[in-house]
Amino acid sequence: MEFLLIAAVIAVAVAVVSRSQNKGQTQLEAQHNHNLADYRAEAARWVERLGGQVFNLDGTDEASKQAMADASERYTAAVSELENARTPVQAQLAKDTALEGLYYVRAARSAMGLDPGPELPKTPGQDRAGRVTEDREVDVEGRTMKAATDPSDETPHYYPGGVVAGRPVPAGWYSEPWWASALTTGVWMMGSMMMFNMMFAGMSGIGYSGEDFASGVGEGGADVSDMGGGDGGEGFFDGGLMGGDGGDGGGDGGGFFDGGLFGGDGGGFFDF
Repeated sequence: MEFLLIAAVIAVAVAVVSRSQNKGQTQLEAQHNHNLADYRAEAARWVERLGGQVFNLDGTDEASKQAMADASERYTAAVSELENARTPVQAQLAKDTALEGLYYVRAARSAMGLDPGPELPKTPGQDRAGRVTEDREVDVEGRTMKAATDPSDETPHYYPGGVVAGRPVPAGWYSEPWWASALTTGVWMMGSMMMFNMMFAGMSGIGYSGEDFASGVGEGGADVSDMGGGDGGEGFFDGGLMGGDGGDGGGDGGGFFDGGLFGGDGGGFFDF
């Protein structure tokens, strides 16, 4: 009799513990799903805004056409990332990609003399990467490269600032997309640090050296890969996800590091 009583007590205890664990697991799963839904909704909002611009705005010159081609590429990537997002982190990645695309849209609008719209949230590493604050022209092994604060026929390639393959790339307009190869392959070629020193040394908007660039450290000695984004930029980019005219999504990814430091042809990295 005593044995049966002990067995019954143990069975009840096991049932209580099991039920508590199951309840806790259910609550964790519910919280995860709730968080994921929130992150996906936030990302979708920015992806839709980017789509509204990509499908309804065409560039009118080389700089704006290139910027819109880059925006279109980011839109395609953001849609894919959002569709495949299974965690809040993955949904956040889709949001960051969409925001980067909207920076390209702002650049294109500025190049065409249009109102760029309200400020956007920062993307990861953007502040630490710095920005071009003066026009520069350098000769690297017989090849002329330019960086500028504004678009021109000689500097039609824009980058909004951020991290590419673990290294900071300053925001600005350039004669060619010297980051394109690293963006596609995830690897920086030999000589990138030398080019960075020659192009950006002493520039007020970039408070770090080529050595810092090579080690992935931006202004102030902070690891740019750890920097996060924010929120803002309401209203201006509202638009349907699939509405409007796709326009001309063509572009040139350049080939700055393809086939060596300055050789080769990047082909159609930004062609659509």
